[in-house]
Amino acid sequence: MLPTAPPVWNKLRRMSFSPSPGEQIIFQGHPSWRAILAFYLKGIVIALVVGVLVHLIWGSSALTFVVVLVIIGLDVLVGFIKRLATVYTITNRRLNIKRGIFARDIQETRLERVQNVNYRQGVFQRILRVGDVDFDTAASDSENQFVFNGVANPQDVVTQVDKATSAGAAGSHGLGEPSGDY
Repeated sequence: MLPTAPPVWNKLRRMSFSPSPGEQIIFQGHPSWRAILAFYLKGIVIALVVGVLVHLIWGSSALTFVVVLVIIGLDVLVGFIKRLATVYTITNRRLNIKRGIFARDIQETRLERVQNVNYRQGVFQRILRVGDVDFDTAASDSENQFVFNGVANPQDVVTQVDKATSAGAAGSHGLGEPSGDY
């Protein structure tokens, strides 16, 4: 039996995106925790450097330990909030990126505007099995670039989008539907 998410998490997930009637969610997720590993490592390095400075200035091991622990705790908390405050959603009709908790930045486009879907993985990302999925849309300005950064298993996301766009191509808007009027 697969474990289920606690009801609070399910409620938060539902609050993050409201599909229209007839709209089905194909993919919904956050950046992977593995994608922000570099953020965590930078925080640990900063904590250690500050810890060494505190120890050199005040010479107290207890104070050094507390300072390092607080900085690492803040680093983990900020990384966790940063990750959960970004929600990527793909439906059978649109792409949606929501960022933020108090202030919101929402990007959205119709799925039929997507022209190409690519993903990139650097060496470090391949090791961690994460990548960036880039959606090229009909708009050419930089504000309409859709990128799902740090997604786990980016090939799966590309496959899901391909299935959704293929199904839409034969859908109700007329493209791909055979005509019996020949």
